[in-house]
Amino acid sequence: MSAPAPPPPAAVVVDAEPLPRQEEVLTDAALAFVAELHRRFTPRRDELLARRAERRAEIARTATLDFLPETAAIRADDSWRVAPAPAALNDRRVEITGPTDRRMTVNALNSGARIWLADFEDASSPTWENVVLGQLNLIDAYTRNIDFTDPVSGKSYALRPAGELATVVMRPRGWHLDERHLVDADGRRVPGALVDFGLYFFHNARRLLDLGKGPYFYLPKTESHLEARLWNEVFVFAQDHLGIPQGTIRATVLIETITAAYEMEEILYELRDHASGLNAGRWDYLFSIVKNFRDAGARFVLPDRNAVTMTAPFMRAYTELLVRTCHRRGAHAIGGMAAFIPSRRDAEVNKVAFEKVRADKDREANDGFDGSWVAHPDLVPIAMESFDRVLGDRPHQKDRLREDVHVTAADLIAIDSLDARPTYDGLVNAVQVGIRYIEAWLRGLGAVAIFHLMEDAATAEISRSQIWQWINAGVEFEHDGTTVKVTPQLARQVAAGVLDGIREETGEQAFAAGHWQQAHDLLLKVALDEDYADFLTLPAYERLEG
Repeated sequence: MSAPAPPPPAAVVVDAEPLPRQEEVLTDAALAFVAELHRRFTPRRDELLARRAERRAEIARTATLDFLPETAAIRADDSWRVAPAPAALNDRRVEITGPTDRRMTVNALNSGARIWLADFEDASSPTWENVVLGQLNLIDAYTRNIDFTDPVSGKSYALRPAGELATVVMRPRGWHLDERHLVDADGRRVPGALVDFGLYFFHNARRLLDLGKGPYFYLPKTESHLEARLWNEVFVFAQDHLGIPQGTIRATVLIETITAAYEMEEILYELRDHASGLNAGRWDYLFSIVKNFRDAGARFVLPDRNAVTMTAPFMRAYTELLVRTCHRRGAHAIGGMAAFIPSRRDAEVNKVAFEKVRADKDREANDGFDGSWVAHPDLVPIAMESFDRVLGDRPHQKDRLREDVHVTAADLIAIDSLDARPTYDGLVNAVQVGIRYIEAWLRGLGAVAIFHLMEDAATAEISRSQIWQWINAGVEFEHDGTTVKVTPQLARQVAAGVLDGIREETGEQAFAAGHWQQAHDLLLKVALDEDYADFLTLPAYERLEG
C-alpha cells in the first residue's frame, strides 16, 4: 500500500484592497512560493524570537555579554572562508540606501554608487502599497520599463545605460515583523521577511542571472548565528525549489545588534556559501545596546545620541572587530550610514554635511573598510573620493587583516568609557525627532529628512529607548541653572511643548491633516510604558493605514 500523498502547502490569502498592477507581483505561483516558505520556516522563526526574549532576560540578570564558548572552535579554525565575491559585488566602495519608490529607484540606480540598498525595512514604512509597488518597481527596473516625472518640477528621470547602474542589494524586513495583508488558511500572518524575500527572489532570480548579476540581500536585525542559519536554510531551499544554482544568493549581514557583535564569525560561518560581508549598522546598534542594557545601571546609560560618535571607544571596538573578522574570512567589511543631508539651497548646511561625511568616510577607508553607505546622491562623490584615495584601482582591501586589533568582550560594552552625559537638549531632541519621524512613518514615509539628517526607523527607536532608559535610571542634568530629574512628567511636558511648536510651525490646517497627535501619543506610550516594547514598529504597524 502506497504512502498517502503529502498535504498541499497552505495557501496564503491576500487581505487588502487591490492595487494597480498587483497581479504582476501577486501571481498564483509567487504566492504559492511564499506559502511554502511560510509553512517550512515560520515555526523555526517563532522559536528564535522566543530565544531572543530568553537571552534578553539573561542580560537583564547578568548585565554582561561574552563570546560564545560553544562556538569557540569555529572562531579558532583558521581554515574556513566565505565564498569568493561574484563580480557584481567585488567592488562596493560606495553604497546608497533608500526605499523602493519609483523616484528613488531611478535616482539610486543612476547615482554613481556601486551598490543600491533597495530597502523594504527601516527606510520603508510597510504599507501594502509600499510592499507591493516596491517589488513592481524593481521588476520594472530590471526590464528597463521604469521612468519618473516629478509632478512639481516636471523634470523626467530615466535609467542610464546598464553598465552605469548600481547593483541592487535588497533588504527585506526583519524576522520580528509580520505582514498583516498576507495570511495563511488559519489566519496567521506571514513573516514580512519571507514575503519580501520570496516575492523578490521568485520574480527576479533568473532575470538577474541573465543580466550577469544575482539575487543579493542585506539581512537586518540579526541577533544570533542561529538566525543566520535559518536564513541560510531559506536560501538553500529557495534555490533548489526554483532550480537556481546553489550559491547564487549572496547576503550581507548588518551587525546592528549588540548580541550579533559577539557572533560575527559564527554568522559568517553559517552563511559561508552565501555570505558576502558584514555591515556596521550604527544607529540600530545603539538602539540595541540601550534595549538590552536599559535596566543594567548607570554605567550603561547612553548620553545624547549625537554625542555618541564613531570615535567612542566602544564603537571603535565594534567597527575594528568587524573589519578584522571580515578580512580574516575573505568577506567585505562595509561601513555605516552617513546620515547628513546636503542642501541645494543652503551653502552652510552643504559645507557642514560635506565636511562631516568626508571625515566619516576617510576614517572608515583608513580603518580598512571596503566600502560605506550614504543616504543622498550628492554624497556619492564625497564618499567615492575617500575610498578611491585608499583603494586606488583595487576593488577592496581584504588584504588588510588588521591583526593589530584585539577586542575583548568587555570592550564592546564599555559604554562608560565615553566622556559624555545626557542633557536636557538631548531629551528635547529625542522627543522632536521621535514625534516627527513617527508622524511621517504613519503617512507611509520611512526615510525622512529631519534637521538635515536622513532618519529611518532606527532613529525613533533610539529616541524612545533613551527616554525610557533615562527615566528608569533616574538620570539628572542641569537645566536653567537647576538640577532636573528625568521623569514621565518631564517627558510629557517636553512632548506637549514640541507638539505645540509643530502646530505653530505647520499651521492649524496642515497639523490637523497630519498624524501629529497620534505620533505624540505613540512615542509617549513606548517611551513611558513600564513594559518595554521590543520594537516601536510593532505597535506602530497596528496604527498604520493601508
